[in-house]
Amino acid sequence: MIWGIFVLLTLVAIGIVLYPLLLSKSNTLTRGDAVPAILADQMREIQRDMDRGLISEQEAQAARLEIKKRILATTRNSEEKAGSSRNGGRVTLVVAAVLAPVIAAGYYLTMGSPEVPSMAFAARAEERAQTDEVTALAIQLRERLVSDPTGGPSEGWMLLGQTYQRMGRTVDAVEAFEVVAKREDATSATFSMLAEAVAVANDGVVIPRAKLAIDRALELDPSNPAATYFESLYHLQKEETRKAYDLLVSRLNQEKTFVPWMETYVLQINRIAAAADLPVVNLPSGPTSPPGPSAADVATASEMNDADRAEFIRSMVSRLAERLEDEPDDLDGWMRLANAYTVLEEPDRAVEAYRKAEALLEQQPASDPRRAAVRAALERLGG
Repeated sequence: MIWGIFVLLTLVAIGIVLYPLLLSKSNTLTRGDAVPAILADQMREIQRDMDRGLISEQEAQAARLEIKKRILATTRNSEEKAGSSRNGGRVTLVVAAVLAPVIAAGYYLTMGSPEVPSMAFAARAEERAQTDEVTALAIQLRERLVSDPTGGPSEGWMLLGQTYQRMGRTVDAVEAFEVVAKREDATSATFSMLAEAVAVANDGVVIPRAKLAIDRALELDPSNPAATYFESLYHLQKEETRKAYDLLVSRLNQEKTFVPWMETYVLQINRIAAAADLPVVNLPSGPTSPPGPSAADVATASEMNDADRAEFIRSMVSRLAERLEDEPDDLDGWMRLANAYTVLEEPDRAVEAYRKAEALLEQQPASDPRRAAVRAALERLGG
């Protein structure tokens, strides 16, 4: 039925376009019709002037000859242009009227038909299934929290907020975090996550609403690295570059050994340093610091082509893996290796590295945030 309607509408459209072309004559007045009439009137005017004695017979003959030449030339040019215009215009319109629906139908059948799945869309079937599952779980979790007479546990709301954050639903994430932020058991991490969600929801801008959350997070825990980072971003947006730089460097120097958030700090510090001509920094060295690229390594990698750079990165990952064989108790090293394998799209090796980190985390406090990070990574990788 639908296809019948489409065909009927297409035929009507083609008919509307072709109908004027099928008419053999046109009532439109052209220059070829008007000019000869004017010149003919001039011929009669010459005869009247000669009858009144205004011009001689010889002058009249010369004027008549000139007008006849102009009549012939005008008629010939008009016929040629009209023929060319009719033929060219008619051919163009006919071709357009026929080809337009044919091309449109072909493109639709190839790219837009619901019965023909897009290859890129089909290739993401597993990803879509996972997204649908996460969405369904988020809906169930929210319904359970909302229907809870006690308002739902804070841990549940925080998990819901983080889930929304990963899904890109930042407004919903803000609402979930704010539920916990209003409670007495809200921690510094609660407010730093709220600040991040508000900033992301506003295109990365630390608006006053986010600044209030940052201040509360630092009040509860002055060493909160996430809150310090967004505090620095706030000053950077106010063009207080040096203050933003010093804030990050000061917090970085408080740590003696490597922790994962340092990588983000170092990148941001050196980004600010490059723009403001300030000293660059490197990751701190220490017994638990995983071997990473030095400033010289980064400089070397930037001069390589894509193939050489990829090989260079893999060599650094291999060095880290070899070191961990000798130092199997390096928890942060295993997490760094797992992350590197994830970036290199080697999920099996990433899962294996996360499993090593998970085993080491059994010796850490239950509140260690790396536990949640490892669990989330393993779920994402299907491990």
